[in-house]
Amino acid sequence: MLYGLLEGLRYNHKMAIEAAIVCALVFLLTCVAGKIIIPILRSKKMNQPINVYVKEHSGKAGTPTMGGICFIIASLAVLLLWIVLERSGIIGRTDDKAILPFALTLLLGVGNALIGFVDDYKKLVKKENEGLTSFQKMILQIIVAAAYLAMMGITNNLPTVLHIPFSNVRVDLGILAYPLYLLVIVGFVNSTNITDGLDGLASSIGSAVSMGLIVLPVLVAGRFLMYQPAMPRYSAVIAASLLGALLGFLVFNHYPAKVFMGDTGSLYIGGIIMGCAIMQGELISVIIMGFVFVFEMLSSLMQTLYYKATHGKRIFKKAPVHHHFQLCNWSEIKIVTVFFVVSVILTALGVFGAII
Repeated sequence: MLYGLLEGLRYNHKMAIEAAIVCALVFLLTCVAGKIIIPILRSKKMNQPINVYVKEHSGKAGTPTMGGICFIIASLAVLLLWIVLERSGIIGRTDDKAILPFALTLLLGVGNALIGFVDDYKKLVKKENEGLTSFQKMILQIIVAAAYLAMMGITNNLPTVLHIPFSNVRVDLGILAYPLYLLVIVGFVNSTNITDGLDGLASSIGSAVSMGLIVLPVLVAGRFLMYQPAMPRYSAVIAASLLGALLGFLVFNHYPAKVFMGDTGSLYIGGIIMGCAIMQGELISVIIMGFVFVFEMLSSLMQTLYYKATHGKRIFKKAPVHHHFQLCNWSEIKIVTVFFVVSVILTALGVFGAII
Protein backbone atom coordinates (compact mmCIF):
# COMPACT_ATOMS: atom_id res chain seq x y z
CA MET A 1 0.00 0.00 0.00
CA LEU A 2 2.73 2.48 0.96
CA TYR A 3 4.68 1.91 -2.25
CA GLY A 4 1.36 2.11 -4.14
CA LEU A 5 0.68 5.54 -2.66
CA LEU A 6 4.12 6.60 -3.83
CA GLU A 7 3.39 5.47 -7.37
CA GLY A 8 5.50 7.43 -9.84
CA LEU A 9 8.47 7.88 -7.55
CA ARG A 10 11.71 6.06 -8.24
CA TYR A 11 12.44 2.98 -6.14
CA ASN A 12 15.29 4.65 -4.25
CA HIS A 13 13.03 7.60 -3.41
CA LYS A 14 10.49 5.19 -1.94
CA MET A 15 13.28 3.58 0.10
CA ALA A 16 14.29 6.99 1.45
CA ILE A 17 10.73 7.84 2.50
CA GLU A 18 10.26 4.45 4.12
CA ALA A 19 13.54 4.84 6.03
CA ALA A 20 12.52 8.33 7.17
CA ILE A 21 9.21 7.01 8.54
CA VAL A 22 10.93 4.18 10.42
CA CYS A 23 13.53 6.60 11.80
CA ALA A 24 10.86 9.01 13.02
CA LEU A 25 8.80 6.28 14.69
CA VAL A 26 11.81 4.82 16.51
CA PHE A 27 12.89 8.32 17.58
CA LEU A 28 9.48 9.03 19.14
CA LEU A 29 9.24 5.62 20.79
CA THR A 30 12.78 5.94 22.20
CA CYS A 31 11.83 9.28 23.75
CA VAL A 32 8.74 7.70 25.32
CA ALA A 33 10.71 4.67 26.52
CA GLY A 34 13.34 6.95 28.04
CA LYS A 35 10.73 8.87 30.01
CA ILE A 36 9.47 5.60 31.47
CA ILE A 37 12.64 3.52 31.88
CA ILE A 38 15.18 6.10 33.10
CA PRO A 39 13.29 6.88 36.34
CA ILE A 40 13.06 3.13 36.97
CA LEU A 41 16.82 2.72 36.48
CA ARG A 42 17.39 5.65 38.84
CA SER A 43 15.06 4.26 41.49
CA LYS A 44 16.78 0.87 41.30
CA LYS A 45 20.13 2.65 41.74
CA MET A 46 21.49 1.29 38.45
CA ASN A 47 24.27 3.85 38.62
CA GLN A 48 27.29 3.81 36.35
CA PRO A 49 30.50 2.85 38.18
CA ILE A 50 32.86 5.79 37.66
CA ASN A 51 36.52 5.10 36.86
CA VAL A 52 38.54 6.90 39.51
CA TYR A 53 41.50 7.31 37.13
CA VAL A 54 39.47 9.77 35.06
CA LYS A 55 39.05 12.67 37.49
CA GLU A 56 36.95 14.59 34.95
CA HIS A 57 34.22 11.99 35.44
CA SER A 58 33.85 12.45 39.19
CA GLY A 59 30.74 14.58 38.66
CA LYS A 60 29.00 11.76 36.80
CA ALA A 61 28.57 9.60 39.90
CA GLY A 62 24.94 8.63 40.41
CA THR A 63 24.01 8.74 36.71
CA PRO A 64 22.01 5.61 35.80
CA THR A 65 23.27 3.28 33.09
CA MET A 66 21.81 0.44 30.96
CA GLY A 67 19.87 3.11 29.09
CA GLY A 68 20.53 1.18 25.88
CA ILE A 69 17.45 -0.83 26.85
CA CYS A 70 15.35 2.22 25.87
CA PHE A 71 16.45 2.41 22.26
CA ILE A 72 16.78 -1.35 21.77
CA ILE A 73 13.16 -1.90 22.81
CA ALA A 74 12.03 0.99 20.60
CA SER A 75 13.98 -0.27 17.59
CA LEU A 76 12.79 -3.85 17.87
CA ALA A 77 9.17 -2.81 18.41
CA VAL A 78 9.09 -0.67 15.27
CA LEU A 79 10.98 -3.23 13.19
CA LEU A 80 8.59 -5.97 14.33
CA LEU A 81 5.66 -3.80 13.27
CA TRP A 82 7.39 -3.04 9.97
CA ILE A 83 8.04 -6.68 9.15
CA VAL A 84 4.44 -7.63 9.99
CA LEU A 85 3.13 -4.90 7.68
CA GLU A 86 5.69 -5.80 5.03
CA ARG A 87 4.82 -9.48 5.14
CA SER A 88 1.14 -8.63 4.82
CA GLY A 89 1.87 -6.56 1.70
CA ILE A 90 0.64 -3.31 3.24
CA ILE A 91 3.88 -1.36 2.85
CA GLY A 92 5.58 -3.10 -0.03
CA ARG A 93 6.41 -6.32 -1.76
CA THR A 94 7.64 -9.12 0.47
CA ASP A 95 10.95 -10.74 -0.39
CA ASP A 96 11.15 -14.05 1.46
CA LYS A 97 14.86 -14.47 0.67
CA ALA A 98 15.77 -11.16 2.31
CA ILE A 99 13.80 -11.81 5.51
CA LEU A 100 16.41 -14.19 6.91
CA PRO A 101 19.46 -11.87 6.68
CA PHE A 102 17.21 -9.12 8.09
CA ALA A 103 16.40 -11.31 11.10
CA LEU A 104 19.99 -12.52 11.50
CA THR A 105 21.31 -8.95 11.53
CA LEU A 106 18.89 -8.08 14.31
CA LEU A 107 19.99 -11.20 16.19
CA LEU A 108 23.63 -10.15 15.80
CA GLY A 109 22.77 -6.84 17.45
CA VAL A 110 20.59 -8.38 20.16
CA GLY A 111 23.09 -11.17 20.85
CA ASN A 112 25.81 -8.63 21.54
CA ALA A 113 23.38 -6.52 23.58
CA LEU A 114 22.66 -9.54 25.77
CA ILE A 115 26.39 -9.94 26.42
CA GLY A 116 26.48 -6.30 27.45
CA PHE A 117 23.38 -6.75 29.59
CA VAL A 118 24.96 -9.64 31.49
CA ASP A 119 28.09 -7.55 32.01
CA ASP A 120 26.07 -4.54 33.25
CA TYR A 121 23.89 -6.78 35.43
CA LYS A 122 26.87 -8.40 37.15
CA LYS A 123 28.40 -5.00 37.86
CA LEU A 124 25.26 -3.20 39.00
CA VAL A 125 23.03 -5.85 40.56
CA LYS A 126 25.50 -8.51 41.64
CA LYS A 127 27.98 -5.78 42.66
CA GLU A 128 30.84 -7.51 40.88
CA ASN A 129 33.05 -4.55 40.02
CA GLU A 130 34.51 -5.88 36.77
CA GLY A 131 31.38 -7.66 35.48
CA LEU A 132 32.39 -10.16 32.83
CA THR A 133 36.13 -10.53 32.33
CA SER A 134 37.61 -9.37 29.03
CA PHE A 135 38.22 -13.01 28.11
CA GLN A 136 34.62 -14.01 28.87
CA LYS A 137 33.23 -11.11 26.80
CA MET A 138 35.54 -11.93 23.91
CA ILE A 139 34.56 -15.62 23.86
CA LEU A 140 30.85 -14.76 23.94
CA GLN A 141 31.28 -12.18 21.16
CA ILE A 142 33.13 -14.72 19.02
CA ILE A 143 30.34 -17.26 19.55
CA VAL A 144 27.63 -14.75 18.56
CA ALA A 145 29.56 -13.55 15.49
CA ALA A 146 30.44 -17.10 14.41
CA ALA A 147 26.80 -18.21 14.73
CA TYR A 148 25.69 -15.21 12.64
CA LEU A 149 28.25 -15.92 9.90
CA ALA A 150 27.45 -19.64 9.89
CA MET A 151 23.73 -19.02 9.43
CA MET A 152 24.37 -16.39 6.73
CA GLY A 153 26.64 -18.84 4.92
CA ILE A 154 24.36 -21.87 5.25
CA THR A 155 21.44 -19.90 3.82
CA ASN A 156 23.62 -18.53 0.98
CA ASN A 157 23.23 -14.93 2.15
CA LEU A 158 26.86 -14.15 3.01
CA PRO A 159 28.60 -11.98 0.40
CA THR A 160 32.13 -13.34 0.05
CA VAL A 161 33.12 -10.78 -2.59
CA LEU A 162 34.89 -7.84 -0.98
CA HIS A 163 34.54 -4.51 -2.79
CA ILE A 164 37.60 -2.25 -2.68
CA PRO A 165 36.34 1.34 -2.28
CA PHE A 166 37.16 3.96 -4.93
CA SER A 167 37.57 1.23 -7.54
CA ASN A 168 35.71 -1.43 -9.48
CA VAL A 169 37.91 -4.11 -7.92
CA ARG A 170 36.12 -6.96 -6.18
CA VAL A 171 38.04 -9.72 -4.44
CA ASP A 172 36.36 -13.09 -3.95
CA LEU A 173 37.52 -14.21 -0.52
CA GLY A 174 35.81 -17.56 -0.69
CA ILE A 175 36.08 -19.43 2.59
CA LEU A 176 38.54 -16.81 3.91
CA ALA A 177 35.57 -14.47 4.27
CA TYR A 178 34.54 -16.28 7.45
CA PRO A 179 37.66 -15.66 9.59
CA LEU A 180 38.05 -12.14 8.17
CA TYR A 181 34.45 -11.16 8.89
CA LEU A 182 34.68 -12.75 12.33
CA LEU A 183 37.75 -10.67 13.18
CA VAL A 184 36.16 -7.45 11.87
CA ILE A 185 32.82 -7.99 13.63
CA VAL A 186 34.35 -8.73 17.03
CA GLY A 187 36.86 -5.91 16.65
CA PHE A 188 34.25 -3.35 15.62
CA VAL A 189 31.80 -4.34 18.36
CA ASN A 190 34.56 -3.79 20.92
CA SER A 191 35.36 -0.46 19.27
CA THR A 192 31.85 0.88 19.86
CA ASN A 193 32.06 -0.37 23.43
CA ILE A 194 35.36 1.41 24.11
CA THR A 195 34.10 4.64 22.51
CA ASP A 196 31.22 4.94 24.97
CA GLY A 197 33.14 7.03 27.47
CA LEU A 198 31.78 10.57 27.13
CA ASP A 199 28.26 12.00 27.15
CA GLY A 200 26.78 11.56 23.68
CA LEU A 201 30.01 10.33 22.08
CA ALA A 202 29.02 6.83 20.94
CA SER A 203 25.47 8.02 20.16
CA SER A 204 26.58 10.87 17.91
CA ILE A 205 29.23 8.88 16.06
CA GLY A 206 26.77 5.99 15.64
CA SER A 207 24.21 8.43 14.23
CA ALA A 208 26.64 9.57 11.55
CA VAL A 209 27.48 6.00 10.54
CA SER A 210 23.79 5.03 10.56
CA MET A 211 23.02 7.85 8.16
CA GLY A 212 25.67 6.51 5.79
CA LEU A 213 24.13 3.04 6.01
CA ILE A 214 20.83 4.55 4.89
CA VAL A 215 22.21 6.79 2.16
CA LEU A 216 24.40 4.11 0.57
CA PRO A 217 21.65 1.61 -0.38
CA VAL A 218 19.29 4.45 -1.32
CA LEU A 219 21.85 5.84 -3.77
CA VAL A 220 22.75 2.56 -5.41
CA ALA A 221 19.34 0.85 -5.04
CA GLY A 222 20.93 -2.59 -4.97
CA ARG A 223 23.02 -2.27 -8.14
CA PHE A 224 26.29 -3.18 -6.44
CA LEU A 225 24.99 -6.25 -4.64
CA MET A 226 25.71 -9.70 -6.01
CA TYR A 227 23.10 -11.32 -3.77
CA GLN A 228 19.44 -10.52 -3.07
CA PRO A 229 18.41 -7.18 -4.64
CA ALA A 230 15.98 -6.55 -1.73
CA MET A 231 18.74 -6.66 0.88
CA PRO A 232 19.68 -2.97 0.49
CA ARG A 233 16.08 -1.99 1.30
CA TYR A 234 15.99 -4.23 4.37
CA SER A 235 19.38 -3.03 5.60
CA ALA A 236 18.34 0.61 5.08
CA VAL A 237 15.29 0.02 7.30
CA ILE A 238 17.48 -1.49 10.04
CA ALA A 239 19.94 1.41 9.75
CA ALA A 240 17.03 3.88 9.92
CA SER A 241 15.85 2.24 13.13
CA LEU A 242 19.34 2.64 14.60
CA LEU A 243 19.52 6.29 13.55
CA GLY A 244 16.14 7.05 15.11
CA ALA A 245 17.14 5.14 18.25
CA LEU A 246 20.40 7.04 18.72
CA LEU A 247 18.86 10.44 18.00
CA GLY A 248 16.14 9.67 20.51
CA PHE A 249 18.69 8.51 23.06
CA LEU A 250 20.71 11.70 22.57
CA VAL A 251 17.75 13.58 24.03
CA PHE A 252 18.77 12.03 27.36
CA ASN A 253 22.45 11.28 26.70
CA HIS A 254 23.77 14.67 25.54
CA TYR A 255 25.97 16.60 27.97
CA PRO A 256 25.29 16.54 30.88
CA ALA A 257 23.89 13.02 30.43
CA LYS A 258 20.79 11.93 32.34
CA VAL A 259 21.58 8.30 31.48
CA PHE A 260 24.35 6.19 29.95
CA MET A 261 23.73 3.40 27.45
CA GLY A 262 26.04 0.91 29.17
CA ASP A 263 27.56 -2.12 27.46
CA THR A 264 24.00 -3.18 26.64
CA GLY A 265 23.63 -0.31 24.21
CA SER A 266 27.15 0.10 22.89
CA LEU A 267 27.53 -3.57 21.92
CA TYR A 268 24.12 -3.46 20.19
CA ILE A 269 25.28 -0.53 18.06
CA GLY A 270 28.38 -2.39 16.91
CA GLY A 271 26.45 -5.53 16.06
CA ILE A 272 23.81 -3.71 14.02
CA ILE A 273 26.35 -1.65 12.08
CA MET A 274 28.36 -4.75 11.18
CA GLY A 275 25.24 -6.69 10.18
CA CYS A 276 24.15 -3.88 7.85
CA ALA A 277 27.67 -3.64 6.41
CA ILE A 278 27.65 -7.31 5.49
CA MET A 279 24.09 -7.16 4.13
CA GLN A 280 25.11 -4.28 1.87
CA GLY A 281 28.32 -5.98 0.74
CA GLU A 282 30.41 -2.91 1.55
CA LEU A 283 32.41 -3.89 4.61
CA ILE A 284 35.49 -1.76 3.91
CA SER A 285 33.42 1.34 3.11
CA VAL A 286 31.53 0.96 6.39
CA ILE A 287 34.80 0.61 8.29
CA ILE A 288 35.84 3.92 6.73
CA MET A 289 32.54 5.44 7.89
CA GLY A 290 33.09 4.16 11.42
CA PHE A 291 36.83 4.74 11.60
CA VAL A 292 36.48 7.01 14.64
CA PHE A 293 35.13 3.96 16.47
CA VAL A 294 38.00 1.88 15.13
CA PHE A 295 40.65 4.42 16.08
CA GLU A 296 39.35 4.54 19.64
CA MET A 297 40.09 0.83 19.93
CA LEU A 298 43.42 1.13 18.09
CA SER A 299 44.52 3.94 20.42
CA SER A 300 44.02 1.64 23.43
CA LEU A 301 45.84 -1.21 21.70
CA MET A 302 48.71 1.03 20.59
CA GLN A 303 49.01 2.50 24.08
CA THR A 304 49.17 -0.93 25.71
CA LEU A 305 51.72 -2.37 23.27
CA TYR A 306 53.94 0.74 23.34
CA TYR A 307 53.79 0.92 27.14
CA LYS A 308 54.98 -2.68 27.43
CA ALA A 309 57.61 -2.37 24.70
CA THR A 310 59.14 0.80 26.18
CA HIS A 311 58.69 -0.14 29.83
CA GLY A 312 56.43 2.72 30.80
CA LYS A 313 56.39 5.26 27.97
CA ARG A 314 53.08 6.36 26.43
CA ILE A 315 51.89 7.53 23.02
CA PHE A 316 48.80 9.25 24.41
CA LYS A 317 48.34 10.96 27.74
CA LYS A 318 45.55 8.48 28.38
CA ALA A 319 43.73 5.92 26.24
CA PRO A 320 41.31 5.55 24.57
CA VAL A 321 42.06 8.69 22.64
CA HIS A 322 39.07 10.76 23.85
CA HIS A 323 40.69 10.76 27.33
CA HIS A 324 43.89 12.09 25.74
CA PHE A 325 42.01 15.16 24.55
CA GLN A 326 40.44 15.58 27.97
CA LEU A 327 43.92 15.82 29.44
CA CYS A 328 44.73 18.36 26.71
CA ASN A 329 42.06 20.52 28.38
CA TRP A 330 39.42 20.01 25.70
CA SER A 331 35.91 20.23 27.07
CA GLU A 332 33.67 17.19 26.79
CA ILE A 333 31.37 19.06 24.40
CA LYS A 334 34.29 20.04 22.17
CA ILE A 335 35.58 16.47 21.96
CA VAL A 336 32.16 15.05 21.07
CA THR A 337 31.54 17.79 18.50
CA VAL A 338 34.91 17.33 16.78
CA PHE A 339 34.61 13.53 16.77
CA PHE A 340 31.10 13.80 15.32
CA VAL A 341 32.20 16.19 12.55
CA VAL A 342 35.09 13.87 11.67
CA SER A 343 32.63 10.96 11.60
CA VAL A 344 30.33 12.84 9.22
CA ILE A 345 33.29 13.52 6.89
CA LEU A 346 34.41 9.88 7.05
CA THR A 347 30.84 8.70 6.43
CA ALA A 348 30.63 10.85 3.31
CA LEU A 349 34.01 9.49 2.23
CA GLY A 350 32.89 5.90 2.80
CA VAL A 351 29.69 6.39 0.81
CA PHE A 352 31.62 8.08 -2.01
CA GLY A 353 34.16 5.27 -2.04
CA ALA A 354 31.40 2.67 -2.39
CA ILE A 355 29.49 4.30 -5.24
CA ILE A 356 32.30 5.84 -7.34
